Amino acid sequence: MRRRIALAVISFWALAVPLAAGAADNSGYKTAGGLAVYLGVLPAAMIQGHQNHPEEAMHGGVPRGRHAFHVMAAVFEAASGARIEDAKVSARVTPLGLGGVTSALEPMEIAGTVTYGNYFTMSGDGPYRIELSITPAGASRPVMLGFSYEHGTR
Repeated sequence: MRRRIALAVISFWALAVPLAAGAADNSGYKTAGGLAVYLGVLPAAMIQGHQNHPEEAMHGGVPRGRHAFHVMAAVFEAASGARIEDAKVSARVTPLGLGGVTSALEPMEIAGTVTYGNYFTMSGDGPYRIELSITPAGASRPVMLGFSYEHGTR
């Protein structure tokens, strides 16, 4: 079990840093409003088959199909580097020229740390616009960050 969790964490960070090779902003890391955010996108198929593990039930279960992707955000205080584990986070995933879908990114604990995530359907290579809205506990307004993503170029 620890091996699978370690593999999930390694996979997330391996994909979080080089989020969108070839995309317009070419980065899975941004800062805004005192926050530092890492964004990662994985095919949901990487999570399928984790029987009797929390991964199989998170976000209502792993969707099937080659167009299902897991969008994740790790949120930190930019100044201190402290992980933020009590924020309200949502993502809007929009393919170029089409309407987008907004969903809450739910907190999920992996290896004792909290990251936020949920599943989205991304049926083409992209480009996609992923807009995060992050409201840390006690904040009156959300911090907005936008990322470009293309999964067909990696």
